[in-house]
Amino acid sequence: MVEYHEELILAGHILLAAFLGALIGLERERHVGLAGIRTHAAVALGSCLFGFISMNVTGPSFSNTMTGSADPSRIAAQIVSGIGFLGAGVILRDKGRIRGLTTAATVWATASVGLAVANKMYILAVSSTVIILALLSMYRLPGWMKWKKKIRGKAYDDD
Repeated sequence: MVEYHEELILAGHILLAAFLGALIGLERERHVGLAGIRTHAAVALGSCLFGFISMNVTGPSFSNTMTGSADPSRIAAQIVSGIGFLGAGVILRDKGRIRGLTTAATVWATASVGLAVANKMYILAVSSTVIILALLSMYRLPGWMKWKKKIRGKAYDDD
């Protein structure tokens, strides 16, 4: 059982996860309009909370039948697959073009940021957020759109 002062510390971790997710969502909302601040913040927050819950579960439904010990990785594994369904909801096909792939990928990556915070991997969570934001800003590089169209054609719109 978690004491109230420990829960207050965990609540701070959840705020950090939500903040990092919101940063990623802010970029998506400003430039694309799909799955913005609230979605990304909620994904990071939820992943963090599920991560905390998985670290504190006990009982037969969470036990490994061979060892009898709780396996916290089971919930984390379900987060990965569950977020895939959420990401699939932002992928759209319109007149032969596919939109939302990058946004779906950021939703999935944002879930990992939340899990990193839950596992007290703060440097990893913050650096991953920075890398995600850097990747999302690549389209602003000079010649990026010209290069993208030349290489890929016009069949994909990765926003």
